[in-house]
Amino acid sequence: MVISHDWVRLVVVCVVFTLAAAGIGWAGGLFGPAPVLRAAVRAALQLAVVSVVITAVLAALPLTAAFLALMAAVATGTSAARSKTGRRGIWVGLAILAGTVPALALMLLTGLVPPTGLALVPTGGILVGGAMTATTLATRRALDTLHDRHGEFEAALALGFTEPVAVRELVRPTAADALLPALDQTRTVGIVTLPGAFVGMLLGGAPVWQAGALQLVVLLALLAVEAAAIVVVVELVARGLVRRARV
Repeated sequence: MVISHDWVRLVVVCVVFTLAAAGIGWAGGLFGPAPVLRAAVRAALQLAVVSVVITAVLAALPLTAAFLALMAAVATGTSAARSKTGRRGIWVGLAILAGTVPALALMLLTGLVPPTGLALVPTGGILVGGAMTATTLATRRALDTLHDRHGEFEAALALGFTEPVAVRELVRPTAADALLPALDQTRTVGIVTLPGAFVGMLLGGAPVWQAGALQLVVLLALLAVEAAAIVVVVELVARGLVRRARV
């Protein structure tokens, strides 16, 4: 069997980027090569599987709904693992869904996103992915702050603050930093970045104005979704539902 030169180039470039990321991180003393290599292999395997099943998923709305639920479940597990919250990490799923579900519902009800798998899967994936990132960053920052400034927390309690109020006052400013990537992406769109929805529609033959309009909707939806995720994370931490797992 003759292997296409395109495939060879693809594999070579992917290997180079993976080794570069692993090597730079290791040489800079940031992290070992293992996490990068595992992530690259996992991404390749998952995309291969998705490529096989995506036709069936996109063809039937029940399968599309199941696939979106799977996305949310994996996002919850990933965020919980990154924030090292153990079994309590199941609560971060609320943060991921808090903005994602209403945003996707609004897009469907207004007709901006048609009720088809071809539209729902990528749009839902973008929103879930953004919510996952914001949730992970907000949870990590909030719990780090609560740990590092525990003395201030105890002082607030001594002054008569309830535990939820004291926690909220401490963690809100640092948790809010989780929105910075989405804010920067929105502020620099078209100048620094050309996001996937815009480029994908252009490559698919859509008019430039239509691609730009859809990308604007997606970016603003991401801001709302991620802001909701951060607010929910702060509340979960304040109420003691999310804490670092004991080792």
